[in-house]
Amino acid sequence: MITMSVAEVANAVSGRIAAASAESGAAGAADAAEASPSDTGVTAVVTDSRQAAPGSLFVAIPGERVDGHDFLDAAARNGALAAIVDHEVPGAALAQIVVGDCVRALGELAKYNLACRRAQSGGFSIVAITGSVGKTTTKDLLHALLGSLAPTVAPVGSFNNEIGLPITALQVDADTRFLIAEMGANHVGEIAKLTQIAPPDISVVLKVGTAHLGEFGSVERIAQAKSEIVRGLLPEGATVLNADDSRVSAMANIAPADILWFGLGEEPRNVHPGMLRAEHIETDELGRPVFTLVRVGGADASNAAGQAKARQTAVEQQATVHLGLAGSHNVMNALAAAAVAAHFGMSLDAIARELQDIGHVSPHRMAVSRVDDEGVAFTLIDDSFNANPDSMKAGIEGLRSWKRDDATIYRVAVLGAMLELGDEETALHESIGAYAASRGIDALVAVGGDAHLDALAASLAHGASQESERLADAHVSVDLVHNAEYARLAVMDLARAHRGAVVLLKGSHASGLSALAEQWAPVRAEV
Repeated sequence: MITMSVAEVANAVSGRIAAASAESGAAGAADAAEASPSDTGVTAVVTDSRQAAPGSLFVAIPGERVDGHDFLDAAARNGALAAIVDHEVPGAALAQIVVGDCVRALGELAKYNLACRRAQSGGFSIVAITGSVGKTTTKDLLHALLGSLAPTVAPVGSFNNEIGLPITALQVDADTRFLIAEMGANHVGEIAKLTQIAPPDISVVLKVGTAHLGEFGSVERIAQAKSEIVRGLLPEGATVLNADDSRVSAMANIAPADILWFGLGEEPRNVHPGMLRAEHIETDELGRPVFTLVRVGGADASNAAGQAKARQTAVEQQATVHLGLAGSHNVMNALAAAAVAAHFGMSLDAIARELQDIGHVSPHRMAVSRVDDEGVAFTLIDDSFNANPDSMKAGIEGLRSWKRDDATIYRVAVLGAMLELGDEETALHESIGAYAASRGIDALVAVGGDAHLDALAASLAHGASQESERLADAHVSVDLVHNAEYARLAVMDLARAHRGAVVLLKGSHASGLSALAEQWAPVRAEV
């Protein structure tokens, strides 16, 4: 972050400085207010007292299970200069900045830090990403691309809410050229608040799907929420839109300035001048996409006024991409990242090289490894971070595309429940089970947990069984198990009986499949 004094922090969050306990020997309020930045320079912000270090500021966020206010002395022992609190804690061993709401203050401090960076010399741009699926993978891809150009800050994992985004924004310092901000939401209005903390220079919208359908109530409300990232753009900001998603492309009508398009462009009406598209998509033996990255002839960007002009479709530039990630659905994520990188001057050839070198993204996202558990060997595709109907289908397609020239493939989909789908949850689980059975899966293991998760897993299994019976040439083995440990045993039995087993793990966090992937971590090797 930009180094600032405790007094400057207090001013940024409209807080009141309370002195540390006199018994602790720490500086008092007057000392904190009068000290120079070099004396009391805050250089980092943490919300976990265990991560506090000399020069850090501890934000005491009240949680469901623990309250950060109980850990002020622990933060002080680790070197924290001060803490942001929503009530003064008597006898604390460090200065306290008292505010009305710690989470709001965290956002205000992040906003101030970004404003300080913009006020300094040297270019600085914020790229914000949203979408029902693909946000984190696109963030990881874009981090690699922009990071090859200049110092870039991006969130760890899926830090995309009112706490995670400010924590990421507070990593921006004087040397940072790019901030990648992932923005998620469960309700209308949440992304708008995030754009107030980190106003984007570029907003990327990947897809409007059914994630959190139960919270939003309708897909139209989801689209409304995602559009807030466009409305929150700086006045001259650019919008990056998926031309193949009608709800996303409709956001061109509210874009304030330039529009950068990406997509497959399979329908002529979805092709725009300057658009980045993928052609001739294939997958290698590890399920990694190979495609031609094409920039459509015409202007690099269009705007709301210019879209009515005749569209040119002559190829202007192209490069061959061997994407370093499994899953053909990641082609769209790569295109979105490429559109941003190209906007900042990166050539298609350079983009292709960086995308090929991508070997690691955030954990539990189409991570491919070889597992040898007690002498039973199989290939694992770990996509267990979370799940919704769109990402489930993408994961299943990734499993379906897996092939090896020298071996027979036995495809096993281990699927957990999808949450926050509202009244449609039973039908959506049945449809995903049926989809898996129709896409060449050899075995499906539906994983439950508590009574609710068991019911959803039963719907997955029922849908798969019904579709398998309907399709004469589909003979899918369907197992319904109570938890991830039983899923492990089912996988072991299937892999023991079938050489060349490839296993997909996919489900919401509550299903425990990411924990199963971690359990296999000591006995697996990257492919």
